Amino acid sequence: MAWIALITAGLFETFGVAMMNQYSMSRNWKPLALLLVGFCISLFLLDYSMHTISMGTAYAIWTGIGVVGGTIVGMLFYGESRNWKRILFIFIILCASVGLKIVS
Repeated sequence: MAWIALITAGLFETFGVAMMNQYSMSRNWKPLALLLVGFCISLFLLDYSMHTISMGTAYAIWTGIGVVGGTIVGMLFYGESRNWKRILFIFIILCASVGLKIVS
């Protein structure tokens, strides 16, 4: 259950980052409220997962999901670069996250 909470925490971090971008573009209260909700849920789930998973592993996975998710959201919805090098490094981050899960 802790791993599911950790993955969900990473997804909510990605959501929070996307709302941060929305807020910077519109300065509307709705993206700001969603940003706060997303990060609060993310941190709550990260805390829950760290009761079972070691801090270093949990933080690395959480951050990795946030980085990869934020980059993919940026490419898909905000027109950011889809350079092959960028995609290669996303793949490397994913491999490192899977590696941490395997050795944990």
